[in-house]
Amino acid sequence: MTSAPVNGARGAGGEEAAEEKPAAPPPPSAPSAPMAPSRAAAYMAASTLLALTQGFGMNLVAANIPQLQGPFGATSTEALWLMAAYMAPNASLSLALIKIRNQYGLRHFAELGIAVFLVVAALHIFITDLQSAIVLRFFAGIAAAPLSSLGFLYMLEAFSPARKLTVGLSLALTNIGLAAPLTRFISPTLIDLGGVRALLQLELALAMLSFAAIYLLPLTPMPRAKVIEKLDIVSYLFIAIGFGASAVILVTGRTYWWLEAQWIGELLVVMIGALTIAAVLELNREKPLVDLRWLVSREVLHVGAVLVLFRLMLAEQTAVAGNFFQITGLQNDQLTGLYGFVALATVAGGLACAAVMKPGREPGIHMVALLFIGAGAFLDSHATNLTRPEQMYWSQAMIAVGGSLFMPPAVASGFTMALRKGPQYILSFIVVFLVTQSLGGLAGSALFGSFITLREKFHSNILAEAMTLADPLVAGRVAQLSAAYGRTIIDPAVLKAEGVALLGQQVTREANVLAHNDAFLVIALLAVGAAAALAIHMLYIRIREASARNGEPAAVEG
Repeated sequence: MTSAPVNGARGAGGEEAAEEKPAAPPPPSAPSAPMAPSRAAAYMAASTLLALTQGFGMNLVAANIPQLQGPFGATSTEALWLMAAYMAPNASLSLALIKIRNQYGLRHFAELGIAVFLVVAALHIFITDLQSAIVLRFFAGIAAAPLSSLGFLYMLEAFSPARKLTVGLSLALTNIGLAAPLTRFISPTLIDLGGVRALLQLELALAMLSFAAIYLLPLTPMPRAKVIEKLDIVSYLFIAIGFGASAVILVTGRTYWWLEAQWIGELLVVMIGALTIAAVLELNREKPLVDLRWLVSREVLHVGAVLVLFRLMLAEQTAVAGNFFQITGLQNDQLTGLYGFVALATVAGGLACAAVMKPGREPGIHMVALLFIGAGAFLDSHATNLTRPEQMYWSQAMIAVGGSLFMPPAVASGFTMALRKGPQYILSFIVVFLVTQSLGGLAGSALFGSFITLREKFHSNILAEAMTLADPLVAGRVAQLSAAYGRTIIDPAVLKAEGVALLGQQVTREANVLAHNDAFLVIALLAVGAAAALAIHMLYIRIREASARNGEPAAVEG
């Protein structure tokens, strides 16, 4: 069972960390008597509570980097380490938690997991400095890992086996997608009421409610089995080091810049070395923790590519659009309407997916999702410095609907493929899911954040070349900007320099707007390209099936 991202990856360009990584569902349980509607509703509510508790904790830092700097006396660069500390252990822990749950029992897993999370949430109330906050965020990343698994299990508990991987899966993934916009929707109000401490108090309150829900609504027990081997522990330690190093690099690389900080290169060497050792161990085991040979098969690589592409495209909503409004000078409290609209669209998309999702409909659902995402990103690519959240309501809603439609069929297909191979392949699929969702979300944020930085430099150079004081329009603009300081600055040279500086700021802002438009357009092209490839694939499948049907009578006659 995977943990939901920290947005994703969602700080400045890193929110998809936040965002969210969704957890993969457990295999369908044995047929049982239908649950009473009132009890099923209670389990669905508990699932929503657990998912939002975990998602709020994950997105707390990503959504409020500027607000956290003051109380902790940190720069924006230093505050990013709160995200890195959370994601480092969280990126791989779900891999270990599946075997722990299977060996020691679901009930003990749920009770211990929520108890640890509650303790860590309570300790957050007492932090006063950045160093202790980073340590606690590390343990919060560990403690939060079971919550997304539990959120999935509680949602699937409410449905019959036939509907677990359709309706149940769609609703569970919708809950995970809701966490990021709702965090940004309620954060400004909470900060107005009680500052950053109010955010921490809400996290503690949600943890307490989740603690009560788990004890009041027990999950159906699962058969225990001794599945943990000594070499599993060794392999997992190397996987954890590799994934943790990857998470730190992806969260901080764009800020420190990839080729500038020596320690980024050293951490990259550690990541490659740890994952190489883990691969050597797994390839030489009779019962590996992760079946690497299956992971490089054509079918699994195809599913992995689909999930990675999806995470990259969803960076439009988390990393790109959020950063766009930051560079235009808007604060979180001015974006609550947008995030509220996105949350409603996420729910609408999830409910629509639950209503139409059936085996065999995955390509059609994916086509609609890609068209929604592509159209929304294309509309955003026409933004200007006068664009405000109201102008992006519908485009961002389209992307949110596309995200809600895309993920459940993709996860269901991958999970069904793993189950056909056997229960032991579930862990291997979890690795695919971890890499594509948690680390893939962080990679999307890092990739497009770096792309925007490079394109901003390009556009700045182009715009600066046209700015010369010999141009009457430029000279007039400098005089207009400096006029505001005419009463306080007497020296004409200093006054002119102030006007030039203000014009430079405007040029930088325009270059940033153009760079974000470039990123929006690239994402739109990715979606259109993926839709075209999917259409070709669907056409190929139909032609092959038609050929097979036409060839059957001839084979019989022969």
